[in-house]
Amino acid sequence: MNIEYGIKGIGLALVMATGTTASAQQSDWSYEATVYLFMPETETSIETPSGTLDGTLSFSDALSNLDFAFMGAFAASNGRWSLLADYNYTNLSFSNTGPGPAGSSLDTSFTTQFLSGYVAYRVFEDPTVQLDIAGGFRWFSTETNFTLTPSSAPGRTTTVDGDWVDPVIGARARFVFSEKWTGTGFIDYGGFRNGSETWQVLLTADYAINDRWVIRGGYRYIAFDHEIGGNDFEFSQSGPVIGATYRF
Repeated sequence: MNIEYGIKGIGLALVMATGTTASAQQSDWSYEATVYLFMPETETSIETPSGTLDGTLSFSDALSNLDFAFMGAFAASNGRWSLLADYNYTNLSFSNTGPGPAGSSLDTSFTTQFLSGYVAYRVFEDPTVQLDIAGGFRWFSTETNFTLTPSSAPGRTTTVDGDWVDPVIGARARFVFSEKWTGTGFIDYGGFRNGSETWQVLLTADYAINDRWVIRGGYRYIAFDHEIGGNDFEFSQSGPVIGATYRF
């Protein structure tokens, strides 16, 4: 992996999935960790008394505008039960054409973190399909600055600074296509209260190199909608992922 890309890449993450069964002589628990690059389009917005400020960073510009990003997670399984955790840190800054008169600009910069944790239980399993249901939480924290600069006037900055926790429920499915090829799908939804909502979709195609290593490629979408100080704040990221899984 290119070192500069790894440092400034759009994200490192661990795909949430269970590992193979550990040897009975060693432990009933098995573990799986995946490091991958997440290369998303990012959209974030805030309602203000003078209108909505909406910043968008395209997929093609994501790498060049990234200041720092890290994603990591861990999964452990024992029989039908699994414990899953996923942490995400993103620091980005970018510019768009601003609303209003021609020549205005909107500069957006943010540091955003979220942590998701789940307990999952396998409700169905046969040689080709495994289905889990999951429940847990998602914590989200952001410090976002929107600086609107009209063409002939000083700029003004709107700051969003907050954090919150939402309960989430989800489902995960694994499909076996052949000895080497499988597919994984994960979807969750949370909030369940006025003024707060979050959801996620993760789809990957997985190729087993051997018993320990799997390479994955797919797509991820994650979104947050929350009322902060009486104003609606939205944040979402969507794009391709590619990575490698180690089972132990």
